[in-house]
Amino acid sequence: MHITRVTLKNYRNYEALSVEPCPGLNVFTGENAQGKTNLLEAIYFTSIGRSMRTPRDRELIRWGEERATIRAEAEGPTGRNRVDVTLNKAGLKKVEINGAQAGRLGELMGVITAVLFSPDEIAIVKAGPGERRRFTDIALCQLSRTYFYVLQRYNRILAQRNRLLKSGADGDTLDVWDLELVRYGAKVTKTRRGFVARMSALAAAEHSRLTSGSESLSLSYEGLAGESEEEIARAFTDELHRTRERDRAQGFTHAGPQTDDMAVLSGDIDLRKYGSQGQQRTAALSLKLGSLELLRGETGECPILLLDDVFSELDEGRVRRLIGRVSEYQTIITATHIEENLIDLFSSAKLFTVSAGKVSGGGA
Repeated sequence: MHITRVTLKNYRNYEALSVEPCPGLNVFTGENAQGKTNLLEAIYFTSIGRSMRTPRDRELIRWGEERATIRAEAEGPTGRNRVDVTLNKAGLKKVEINGAQAGRLGELMGVITAVLFSPDEIAIVKAGPGERRRFTDIALCQLSRTYFYVLQRYNRILAQRNRLLKSGADGDTLDVWDLELVRYGAKVTKTRRGFVARMSALAAAEHSRLTSGSESLSLSYEGLAGESEEEIARAFTDELHRTRERDRAQGFTHAGPQTDDMAVLSGDIDLRKYGSQGQQRTAALSLKLGSLELLRGETGECPILLLDDVFSELDEGRVRRLIGRVSEYQTIITATHIEENLIDLFSSAKLFTVSAGKVSGGGA
């Protein structure tokens, strides 16, 4: 899969833009605050239906305007796809896929598949469990619309249970909601556990390439016990019974997939707690590259790779190994500039310059 054209109108600092990336390597250079990351954000939005930087869509609309639009056109083995997104100041979002309005956001999953890596992605390893769950869920939602809907349903049931706990609902009422919570929660945990198991070998291979074999990486899922949905459901039910009084006292649910985590280890070192900044960043990049490979293997299409400001975060050796590794994917890179010692890597790239919300260049 590769994007053939991106068109923006009144998006962030872009009044109007139409740009045509090539199927291979694309590099957008420019000073900070000129709009490079905004372009990647817009592309990513057409993949997952939201910004990676803000939950408030109205912030994406150019100052003084009422609405913003994004259009991404892509080609892949299964044909051509077009995604149109319209955002307005009232907070309404309209998504169209190949000209037809999407009734639910889940319809967007898998239409244009993209993986993003930016300096903030170190949070996957360094920050709390929520970041690792978010990483897992985004990849799984792009793999499976069914998972997207199961997760959405689980979160709604969980929110309702928490409201009931705060209101002092009786045990019979909680029992009814617990049955549904367990039903969907077991599906979420089983799917996540399988994803982490498949990802572990892929991320380890990417990590070995990036570090020239000098460091190892392994992943494991930390959550409710059990391999099958039935085993997980039993464990979940037991935990809900065990923690019910605490749930009532504190007004929220302590057990379930919303508390799960993913261990990220290098040998015996837990990189979440004891990894250096460099180790954590390389592990996060390995996770992203592993997910890229998993998506390709399980969907049959190469996702689009978005790399935001990676040159400032990686040494020359790792940049060279990274660029060599991703040559088979459409890769869109942002940077303030290309260091002279790296120019040879981009001899076949399409080069663009970004300045004050305008993009120029594009010659091969």
